[in-house]
Amino acid sequence: MKIINNPTLSFISIFALSVLLASTSHASTPPCNRSCPGVGTDPIQYPFGFSPGCEIRLKCTPHTGIFIGEFPIQTITPDSIRVTLQSRCNRPLRTLRQLYGPRYAPTSRNAILLQNCTDGQPSSSCEIPNILVQARFDAPPNCSSNSSLSCYAETGKDVRFLDFEKVEHRDCKFLLSSISASPPQLLNSSAAPQLFLEVEVVELGWWLEGTCGCHKNANCTTVVSPNGTQGFTCKCNNGLLGDGYVAGSGCWKGSLVCNPAKYLSGQCGGKTRFIVLIGAVFVGASLMISLALICCFIRRQSKLKARLCTKRLLSEATGNCNIPFYPYKEIEKATNGFSEKQRLGTGAYGTVYAGKLHDEWVAIKRIKHRGNDSIEQVMNEIRLISSVRHQNLVRLLGCSIERGEQILVYEFMANGTLCQHLQRERGAGLSWPIRLTIATQTAEAIAHLHFAVKPPIYHRDIKSSNILLDCNFKAKLADFGLSRLGMAESSHISTAPQGTPGYLDPQYHQNFHLSDKSDVYSFGVVLVEIITGLKAVDFNRPQNEVNLAALATDRIGRGCLNEIIDPFLEPHMDAWTLLSVHKVGELAFRCLAFHRDMRPSMMEVTAELELIKLSRWPSSSEDNTYTASSEGSSCCSSSSVSEKPLNISKSQSERSVILLQSGAAGSLNSTEKLKKDNSPVSVHQDSWLSDQSSPSSNSLLSNAIQ
Repeated sequence: MKIINNPTLSFISIFALSVLLASTSHASTPPCNRSCPGVGTDPIQYPFGFSPGCEIRLKCTPHTGIFIGEFPIQTITPDSIRVTLQSRCNRPLRTLRQLYGPRYAPTSRNAILLQNCTDGQPSSSCEIPNILVQARFDAPPNCSSNSSLSCYAETGKDVRFLDFEKVEHRDCKFLLSSISASPPQLLNSSAAPQLFLEVEVVELGWWLEGTCGCHKNANCTTVVSPNGTQGFTCKCNNGLLGDGYVAGSGCWKGSLVCNPAKYLSGQCGGKTRFIVLIGAVFVGASLMISLALICCFIRRQSKLKARLCTKRLLSEATGNCNIPFYPYKEIEKATNGFSEKQRLGTGAYGTVYAGKLHDEWVAIKRIKHRGNDSIEQVMNEIRLISSVRHQNLVRLLGCSIERGEQILVYEFMANGTLCQHLQRERGAGLSWPIRLTIATQTAEAIAHLHFAVKPPIYHRDIKSSNILLDCNFKAKLADFGLSRLGMAESSHISTAPQGTPGYLDPQYHQNFHLSDKSDVYSFGVVLVEIITGLKAVDFNRPQNEVNLAALATDRIGRGCLNEIIDPFLEPHMDAWTLLSVHKVGELAFRCLAFHRDMRPSMMEVTAELELIKLSRWPSSSEDNTYTASSEGSSCCSSSSVSEKPLNISKSQSERSVILLQSGAAGSLNSTEKLKKDNSPVSVHQDSWLSDQSSPSSNSLLSNAIQ
């Protein structure tokens, strides 16, 4: 075979082969993708990207963020990457390896927090005091309290990167988080550089391998990587834009247009900016001060106007009565800022708190904000309750109408409401004599409103939760917010019936015709509550028994009252209890009549209840007047207000006494007669009890303080 030795031909062949190899190599290197869908609007700068052809490859999660391994990236600067290292318990230490790449690694400005360390070395090699770490770093609540916490940081001043091998030698199992120290910043010429700590952040330093490949208008910084190889980073000179790399976009001048931001920052040169800045600050401060003074003046005028209006309304509402006016701050202090611990109860129109004013416990009612309606309701309540005095009506001690608040101050009733005792929410239950006394006292208060006051007052919201009990279980009627003055019979038209479901007069609800008999119906529901201990409305009962008034009229009408009597009363214990319970049940049945003309007046109701109560004792001490007040004890303070009992006519009283005594005598003499008459009342022949047991109850005062 003959070999041709031609130098020219050989050179051409070698050149063609080199070009072919170079083109093949270039074609095999894919382009770098620098866009991440849904994350930012501009492509990421060189040398970062998201494809294999990029010098430093990052991970793109569309519409979520940019990551290194499993850790999200916060920011990228010309010499660092800041990564979020969320605190997490029992994360393997090897996870830290994800932050070590061929062209990036954690810097020595990081302190790595580790768990379950068993190397026996001091708990922290960080220069940060351990107590400072605990104060600025909150470990997750599910971390084991027994796991030891260690902090590792490089102690050498010339060390730039964190040595992973040294971290592993700590013999720690888990990686908890990190604390990063930002580069020192000089805030002013006279102060020392400030060092800032960032919790749950890791700073990574990055570089490109080789010698400087920077643009001519960029500064080159040499970097020695953790494995000892030489690298570099580039940064454009001040005033120039770009990434600073020859292989990247290089450096170029930015726009010379001076916008206000550049002018004030000094990028456009000149000293006029300081004068403009000072002038702008002065003008802005003057405007702010002027606006503040105007707002303060308007606010003071509005407060003064509201205060004068309030005083005028109070004087109109109270007339000649002198109702104390408490400052709002004093009310707020008395209730400890309306603390939940002192809340006694919440109703449809407000919340009641226990408070201490002038070393005396009071009940403070905070009306809900309902615009003009709430002001009208407060004034109506003040007007009505200040115009009447009765021993069984709660006393108004003062009010406060400031800062848009409407607050009423009442005497404190230590034993809460009748409803709470009937539902066993307080105390161990009320005996029948106590319940009968409470019913009699409440009836006397309502009768006083209907007959002793001119014009009469219709309460419109009589219910067991509005009957308050003092330390001696003396009843007092409260909440006059819905009360109205009674006028001529033809004018008893109300545009909107108001009250509480279960207590509302059905005829009033049907034709808007308000009269004293509407209160009689509501009191009839209270009587049934006293007998049965059931709620006025209870959706836990069968559908046809949800309404207590309907349930009671059905049972009493069929002679089956025994089916709904509260077992706590033990009605068969003695004849008087059983007979009196049935007498009160019959009275409640008449009060619950649908037609108001069939209902008794509150005067008649009061007389019958008083006679039922008096029938327990011998009739030798009959009188033509009575009072429902009970003896006071050391825990109750006496009122200075003179209160007159309601008088009952002698003829009416004697007639009722004769009827009641004849019924009682018949029951005592022969139970067989009752059986022959098919009466629902079955009377035991046990002797009547002569003593009255007082119900036990926790003090409302002690509950409010605790």
